[in-house]
Amino acid sequence: MLEGKRLVITGVVTRDSIAYAVAEHAQNAGAEIVLTSFGRARRLTERAAKRLPQPVDVLELDVNSPSDLTALHDALASRWDAIDGVLHAIAFAPGDAIGGTFLDTPAESALSAFQTSAYSLKALSAALAPLFSERASVVGLDFDASVAWPTYDWMGVSKAALEAVARYLARDLGPLGARVNLISAGPLRTAAASGIDGFADLAAGWTDVAPLGWDPDDATDVARAVCFLLSDWSQGITGEIVHVDGGYHAMGAHASRGA
Repeated sequence: MLEGKRLVITGVVTRDSIAYAVAEHAQNAGAEIVLTSFGRARRLTERAAKRLPQPVDVLELDVNSPSDLTALHDALASRWDAIDGVLHAIAFAPGDAIGGTFLDTPAESALSAFQTSAYSLKALSAALAPLFSERASVVGLDFDASVAWPTYDWMGVSKAALEAVARYLARDLGPLGARVNLISAGPLRTAAASGIDGFADLAAGWTDVAPLGWDPDDATDVARAVCFLLSDWSQGITGEIVHVDGGYHAMGAHASRGA
């Protein structure tokens, strides 16, 4: 499905990262990939990269750093003549922006969550757009922002912003032949998720409500959907939010089941 595709994958920290599952499936589907990371997390990313089916380079990227974005563009330009796809798997909120303190969150913490979790999709896409191939695909990882979740707070607001950013990017990158879509995944047990209060209860309730069931320890379905959107088989899809959540989002019962 991805034979010959050149992909940039952000967000791999450990082997339980959703982005790691995407990287693994993409390589098995024939793609050539690079990963990005920065700071102290880079060592963890490099350790995880060694477990992938094929060797892969890890390039420096703090998505909030204009100089890093420029350096990433230049490094990829010297490596490939074009980029076929990008996975945006980047999100962060300060501790006082999640966990049930919504009313007390200072503006600077809310803005930090927005910049890293939503604006960064624009920043990354704009930095790499000059290298996009004629049928490039940008895919971002989302979590349903149509409702307010317990303790998710300003990260939930940032995900709502991410969805809007993706639509505007789809509008502006479409004339270049590039498409932009999001995957709204069900809860998966990653290092990031473990820091969210109430995650265990959310995951358990999700499994009860989703008509297809849901395994919070298996990112396979999400990774396969991302690979589909990165492939030419999704050529006519842009500005879309694809739910890969076992069907949970379509069930009116979830509000009354307490999940």
